[in-house]
This record gives sequence, C-alpha cells and structure tokens, in this order.
Amino acid sequence: MSSKKIYDYQVNEGLELFVLIKAADVRVAKNGKKFISFTFTDRSGEISAKFWDASEHEIAEFQPGKVVLLKGKREIYQGNPQIKILHLRLATELEPNNSSLYLRQAPIATEKMESQINQTVFEIVNPNWNRIVRYLLNKNHAAFFKYPAAKKNHHAFAGGLAYHTLSMLRLAHAVADQYPVINASLLYAGVILHDMGKTVELSGPTATAYTLAGNLIGHIVLIDEQIVEACHQLQISENQEDVLLLRHLILSHHGLLEYGSPIRPHILEAEVLHQIDQLDASIQMLSGVLDHTEPGKFSEKIFGMDGRNFYRPSEDLKDTLRQENKFQKNGD
Repeated sequence: MSSKKIYDYQVNEGLELFVLIKAADVRVAKNGKKFISFTFTDRSGEISAKFWDASEHEIAEFQPGKVVLLKGKREIYQGNPQIKILHLRLATELEPNNSSLYLRQAPIATEKMESQINQTVFEIVNPNWNRIVRYLLNKNHAAFFKYPAAKKNHHAFAGGLAYHTLSMLRLAHAVADQYPVINASLLYAGVILHDMGKTVELSGPTATAYTLAGNLIGHIVLIDEQIVEACHQLQISENQEDVLLLRHLILSHHGLLEYGSPIRPHILEAEVLHQIDQLDASIQMLSGVLDHTEPGKFSEKIFGMDGRNFYRPSEDLKDTLRQENKFQKNGD
C-alpha cells in the first residue's frame, strides 16, 4: 500500500490509506436514516467525510480513536475538502493500528518547549506570580506538554497547548521589549497560565473531546479556580492586588463577553495578552489551511475566521519576494 497521506492526494484522485477517526458524530438525514459525520486525521492534517445509511453495528464500531482503512476519493464540497467514502473497515492487529502514528505533533520537541518556557519563568520577578506559575506548571506538567490547545481550529494537535503558549511567549517578549511600559512579568505569567485550564477542559490529544467540566465550566474559570487553590497551598492571599491582576488577565483573555470571558480587559497587560492570543491563533489557523491550498487559489472557508477564505499567492511571487528579502539583507 502507498505511504501517501491524506493531503498527498489530489482532488478527484482515488485513495486507500489508514487514518485515525478524530470525530464521529451520528446524525439523521432527511430520509430519516442515520449517518456518521467523520473527521479523519493523519500527520498531514484532517478532513471530513460522510458515511451514509450507517447501521447500529457500524455506529458502535467506528468510534473516535480507532484506526481504519479508508478507501474513497478526495473531493471538494461547497469549497471545503472532503472524502467520498467507498469502503471503510477497522485496522486489524497485523496492520498499523496504533493511534499515535496518525497524531499530528507540535513542530518543536517537548524537551525544547519545556526548556524555553522554564527559562521565561525565571524572568517573572514578582515572587507571588512566580510561585503560582511554578506550582501550576508542576501540577499540570504531563497534560500541559501533551494536550492540544483546542478540539479543532488552532493548535489542535498533540503538544499544541505548550506550542501555542511558547509561541505567545515569543510574541510577548517582542512586545514587552518594544513597549517598556508593559509589566513583562505579569504578561509572561498570564501567557503561561491563560489556557492551562484546557488540561481539564479537554480529554487529551487522541479523539479530543470536551470533558463534563469543560462543557459546564470552561477552561477560563477552571484555571482561575486553580490559581485560587495554588494561593491557598502557597499561603498567598488571593485578594491582594498582584494576584487579582493575574486573575484578571486569565478571566479577560478572550476579550469579549460573548467569547466566554466573564469580564473585558481593563489593564494594559490584559489587552496585550488578548491581542497576542488572537494573533497566534489566527496565524496558526491560516497557515494550516493555506498549507493545503494550491498556489494561486483561494482556501476553504475558515469557521474560526468568520467563515472567510484566503488567497495563497503563486509560488513565482513567493520566489520573487524571497529574492528581494535576500537582496535587502545583503545590502544591509
């Protein structure tokens, strides 16, 4: 069998490959029959597919986290990539059925991400913020460096939570260097903690789903509760100003009430945290989709970007820009 992955196949090309079921939502068609709305994934990305007229046995068999042999054809439907399923079965014990073989991974090794994040902790000079960050990094360590940052959209891959955090820390360093008025220690502490509640909100990197606590409470409140718990363990008052400032960064980082924040940003560092969070998430979403877009074409519509699609410039133009940048650097 070919070693090609999902996005190695062209539109209208037949395919046969092993993939991981990331999601399998059972729905009812207009004719009253059940079908499964799949999200398949491998290390090249993820793609949707519909399995029509699914029997109860098939619904029970094709569960998230299972590896399947997929035969079908890659298509485009309403501007979005999908697979037309011709045949589907579970991988056998003699076939590559380990789900970890199909999980997308963060582009930086865990050890390197851990080292760089820990280095920033040394730069948090406020003792209370430093102690709280260290306590919660230690408490959530295993999941923090293993989990995705989301079920779908941005950084939805193994190690995505730590990678998103590290990417934001790099942005935070650049912004703090540019604007000395920013309290860098507070910003760094907020970046490291802002999404740590996703270690409770999400189920893990394989067949990622929202937990009961994730659905009923959400990661913003979950990590705020952990900050308060850390204060009790470390004998720090959660009501003193520096702790309240840190909690405000966490509670306001989604920016708007309708996006899940119980309060909007009311201090400089909270606004900066919100903006760099948005920037990093948007670039990750865009780059992932443009990776699967032909040069000179528009991408699929991106749900997390207000349903907009984006144009990928031609390779000739990219080559020209690279040459111009190289010339300018040499001229300097």
